[in-house]
Amino acid sequence: MNLPPLHRAAALALLAALGLGGVAGCSPADSAPRTAEVRKSAPDVSPAPSGTASATSASTSTSTDIGWIQLMTPMNQQAVKLLTLAAERAAEPRVRAFADRLRTGHEAELNLLRPLLTRMGLPLTDVHAGHDMPGMVTEQDLEAAHAAEGPALDRLVLARIRDHLRQSAQVSRSEITAGGRADARELARALVAAREGFLAELERLPGAVRALG
Repeated sequence: MNLPPLHRAAALALLAALGLGGVAGCSPADSAPRTAEVRKSAPDVSPAPSGTASATSASTSTSTDIGWIQLMTPMNQQAVKLLTLAAERAAEPRVRAFADRLRTGHEAELNLLRPLLTRMGLPLTDVHAGHDMPGMVTEQDLEAAHAAEGPALDRLVLARIRDHLRQSAQVSRSEITAGGRADARELARALVAAREGFLAELERLPGAVRALG
C-alpha cells in the first residue's frame, strides 16, 4: 500500500486494533463474498458548536482517529456508488427502496465526515484510492454490478453492502474505544447504531438468504 508514512501508519494501526493485521496491507481483489452491520435512518448527529471541547480537539487526534476518518470517508463514498446503482436497477422493489434509504443515510454521514476531516487538518483526498480494503466497494465490484441484471444484481449488492456495513461498524467500534477525539467518537457511535439497524433489515430482504448464505 503506497501511502505517505503518517497515513499508512494510521491505517495499519487501526486495522491492527481491529485484529485485521493480516490484511493491513491492501489486498488484491477477489470474487469471494465479503462479510458486513446497519440502521433504518441516517444518524442524527450534528457537528459540535464552535468553541466546544469537541470542536477544538484537533490536537488530541490519535492514529486511530486518523485511520478511522480516512477509511470511513472513502468507504461511504464507494458504497454510495453501488447503492445509487441498486436504487435504480435492483430487480426487487424492496431492495431498491432499501438501497435508496441507505444511500441517503450514507450521504448524510459524508456531510459530517468531510467537515471532521477538515477540523482534523487532513486532506479530503482518498488515501486508499485503488486499494482493496476490507469492506470497501471496489471498482471491480462496480463493474460487476453494472454488468449484472435481475436477481444476480440483487445478490451482488446484498453481499457487498453487508460486507461494507459489517466492516465499517467494526472500524467505528474501534474508534469508540480507542479514539482520542470526542467529536469523532460521537459520530462513530451514530454510525454503528445506523449500521446495526440496516444490517438487521438487509438480512430480511428478498433474496438475502441465497445471497448471504
